[in-house]
Amino acid sequence: MKSKIFLLPMFFGFIFLIGCDMDKNTNDAILFVGTYTKNGSEGIYRFNFNVDTGRLSDQTLAAQIENPSFITFSPDKKTLYAVGEVDNYKDGSGVITTFDVKDTVLTKLDMMSTFGANPCYVGVSGNGRHVAVANYTGGNFTIYNTQENGALLPSPQVIDHKVLDTSKTAHAHMAKFFDDELFVADLGLDRIKKYSKQENVFVPSEQKELVLASGAGPRHFVASANGIFLYVINELNSTITLFKKIGGSYETIAVYNTLSDNFKGESFCADIHLSPDGKYLYGSNRGENTIVIFKVNETSGKLALVAREPVKGDWPRNFTIDPSGSYVLVANQRSNNIVVFKRDIEKGTLSFINEVDLPSPVCLKFY
Repeated sequence: MKSKIFLLPMFFGFIFLIGCDMDKNTNDAILFVGTYTKNGSEGIYRFNFNVDTGRLSDQTLAAQIENPSFITFSPDKKTLYAVGEVDNYKDGSGVITTFDVKDTVLTKLDMMSTFGANPCYVGVSGNGRHVAVANYTGGNFTIYNTQENGALLPSPQVIDHKVLDTSKTAHAHMAKFFDDELFVADLGLDRIKKYSKQENVFVPSEQKELVLASGAGPRHFVASANGIFLYVINELNSTITLFKKIGGSYETIAVYNTLSDNFKGESFCADIHLSPDGKYLYGSNRGENTIVIFKVNETSGKLALVAREPVKGDWPRNFTIDPSGSYVLVANQRSNNIVVFKRDIEKGTLSFINEVDLPSPVCLKFY
């Protein structure tokens, strides 16, 4: 009898520890990080992110590949696609690697040429059947069809922007699907090209392009939930351009500066995101090293400046908002750190929480 009584506290203590571990896992989200690999990094990393404390932990090398500067998931989260921002894979092209994702573990399925140098973005259609890769130096983009397991089928469609303008140099920087259309930002042409699927190929849409100011350098863009407003962040002149969909076509409504009037140095915009509720817009400034915060007028789409938050580092390339909308995480490429900010959901403002070190982080994606 004494031995049984002695074992009871141990038993309940064991159950308590299991319960604690279960609670810990429940409160953790998974963050994948793409990096440049010439500064000590080895590829794609995985972190646990505690949604109660904002703490990143348990850094793990998830996949050892060269320069995975942009990563994204399929809609069902069973596949991860990573560009390899290189120009020496095959015939002077970059590479896209497909991974199967199971229990947050990455298993390589295939590697394919992007048919253009230095790919910098990969987008997946809403049904997961198409994957588009923007090749920055190549000045073109590639559209792959996918297999049932997410792997890419050979013989993709390649659309070349270099033939569209003889006075400017094409630099495709983003390729994102919206419903049945594909939007491609070309930083060199100062255009966002639009393509629609007809039969088995993508062709120019009825509105073939959105025109930005000469020298603006459109880099990334994000649309409102209803698709009426499109916000484009321009790398070279540090602005955000607001487009509104009117009668099936997008028209320029306003342009907003992202930098403080007091800033005198060089700065280049990078990334842009709307909060999950669509009430705030955020953009990153490399050089000024800030996240600019705007309040969104939900009726007109117009922006009102809220604040600029220093990023506690150098060269904020990519950033992300966690699924709950409670945190903003920033990848500072040159200072080799990921910084976590608490987000005030009502005011849109950011407050520093903590940071972790990682060589050359450039892309953050929650799983």
